[in-house]
Amino acid sequence: MAARDTTDSDLPLPLANRHDDVVQGHWLLARLGKRVLRPGGAELTYKLLALADVTACDVVELAPGLGRTAAEIIYRRPRSYIGVEQDPDAARAVRSMTLGYGDVRVAKAADTGLPDASADIVVGEAMLTMQGDKAKAAIVAEAARLLRPGGRYAIHELALTPDELPEDVKTDIRQALAKSIKVNARPLTIAEWRQLLAARGLLVDHIETAPMALLQPRRLISDEGILGALRFAKNVLIQRDARRRVLHMRRTFSKHRDRLTAVAIVAHKSDER
Repeated sequence: MAARDTTDSDLPLPLANRHDDVVQGHWLLARLGKRVLRPGGAELTYKLLALADVTACDVVELAPGLGRTAAEIIYRRPRSYIGVEQDPDAARAVRSMTLGYGDVRVAKAADTGLPDASADIVVGEAMLTMQGDKAKAAIVAEAARLLRPGGRYAIHELALTPDELPEDVKTDIRQALAKSIKVNARPLTIAEWRQLLAARGLLVDHIETAPMALLQPRRLISDEGILGALRFAKNVLIQRDARRRVLHMRRTFSKHRDRLTAVAIVAHKSDER
């Protein structure tokens, strides 16, 4: 399924108008034409959705952003789709893509307002990483509340590796990421992601990993296609402030590449909770 191009007009208005020096990294990349903004790229998203098996299911997606994953979910023909997006402009953009399957409501991921046990599958990509510990726990608790017994929670996030990474190294990496992408990113180790899910009765069934190669040429071509990658490269070259930010992000990712990985996890809700 071909994804639509991302332009400034697609972005939530307050973010689309912010200066390149202060806008969050993912929105900056989107503004430059980057359509796939997941740490493991489109391929890991495809694996996640295949493992979650969204076809003929009632699906809730938390923080769909500009709707790339929403389009992939709809392509797989769920029974219904509900997006929960905090930004009204982003919600409006995704809503236009989901006609005939459901709706997108403006709400927080930790407080969706949806009924208990109303979903077979909850999906969230590249959003828990950007939250502090309390917010992570609140969002996972909300996902568990929405799921029916046996329902599946599918996430695609950034992870630290290995599990035994010293705390001071974790702190250094998190600080470097926050400075680079202008978001207080707090990736966890895979063991810590498991623990976060287990604390809410979510038992891990599948784990897939992929290199965190968001800005590497091979990943850019794989995710965006040759023309999309060239368009992104051209925009980076001609926009000086944006270029400085993108190069800083790429240097940060490269410096810590041996300690960063993308992870996709599918867990199910225990019947006992």
